Amino acid sequence: MSPRLVRAGRRVLVASIGLGVIGGCAGGRPSPAAIEPGRLPATVYAGGPECGGTPPFQVHAYNADFFILRQAACTNFEKPFLYLVFGRDRVLLLDTGAQRVDVATPIDTLIRTWLARHSRAADSIHLVVAHSHAHGDHVAGDSQFVRRPATTVVGRDTASVRAFFGIAHWPTDLGAIDLGGRVLDVIAIPGHQAASIAIYDRRTGVLLTGDTFYPGRLYVRDTAAFAESIDRLAEFTRTHTVTQLLGAHIENTATPFRDYPEGTVDQPNEHALALYPRQLFELDSVVRTMRGRMTRTVLRDVTIWPVTP
Repeated sequence: MSPRLVRAGRRVLVASIGLGVIGGCAGGRPSPAAIEPGRLPATVYAGGPECGGTPPFQVHAYNADFFILRQAACTNFEKPFLYLVFGRDRVLLLDTGAQRVDVATPIDTLIRTWLARHSRAADSIHLVVAHSHAHGDHVAGDSQFVRRPATTVVGRDTASVRAFFGIAHWPTDLGAIDLGGRVLDVIAIPGHQAASIAIYDRRTGVLLTGDTFYPGRLYVRDTAAFAESIDRLAEFTRTHTVTQLLGAHIENTATPFRDYPEGTVDQPNEHALALYPRQLFELDSVVRTMRGRMTRTVLRDVTIWPVTP
């Protein structure tokens, strides 16, 4: 399996616009007592096929500085999740959604509201747009932010991701970004897609896992890389306080071992968004037993789904 996580030390990568990006996990593991609480929504139901005045994104405040957005089902059957995390100096948007949908308006509204609540000027925070991975249903809104003032859109390729987050050796080292009083650790997790990453918020203990780990079909395009990435995620989770793992989709029903067929728009009886360390450890154990020869395997909350190139 993968080598042990190697901390990238205290390298500092300064982006061309002067953003401070920390290479490594400076500060280490937060104690459970230091974790900032938040609340997951009771439901993240994305609606049915007809928009009928439904906004393109639902917005849920996990807490005052961490927001969960879900794209409406009527705009795209994938119904992806986006995440917005505020620090003092920067705010991170993870993913920009699918197809042609207005993502800039809800993001700008959230940022303006946050700044007003803190009595801050409109141009006093920098937006960083990054991606859990480079597939089209997670990057379609990028063009809406390219010319936005005080904004950096991180490149989608592995080299750009590695450089921006200060990952010295891809994929075994950790990277990070300091949002200003809030450090997010970045874990390279290729296998679903070459530039896939997970992001760990030290403040809340939330681990964002994109399409690599979520309640649904885990499409595996590189079996060796995927196995090592799941092992890396599991190792990180064992050595850090992880409150929950939040992915980029929900494809499973609330009934164990059962998913919605691919392309399903209306999913009224969905699995909850959050997964937990025990489910990741179960996946890691099953992947280990496969020894690189992955077959489609249905677990209680996820399905391992190898994809033929």
